[in-house]
This record gives sequence, C-alpha cells and structure tokens, in this order.
Amino acid sequence: MQAECDNCALCAYDDDYGDYVCEADMDEDDYARLQTDRHAACPYYQNGDEYMVVRHQL
Repeated sequence: MQAECDNCALCAYDDDYGDYVCEADMDEDDYARLQTDRHAACPYYQNGDEYMVVRHQL
C-alpha cells in the first residue's frame, strides 16, 4: 500500500506529525480494511502525477 500512497494526490505533509498523512475522508472500517488486507486497493486513491497526460501525448 505504501507505494500507492507515495504518488497519491491525497497524501500531504502534516507539520504537526512531521510526516506525510492521508487526507482522505475515510471511516474506521475502511482504514482497518486497508491496514489488515495487503491486497486491498484504496478506494480513495487519486493519481497525483500531474504530467501523466502530457507523457501519454508524447
């Protein structure tokens, strides 16, 4: 899951924690499922690669 989170648009740096955190509005059940099931895909994932469309056009 970490590799997926690294390029997610919802992953942002939090000064209070001093680390990157997920800003998705998820409930406890979703969070527990993502933490326990290694094969679960995050339903909140948004590709944060702004240049993906440009590279595709080249």
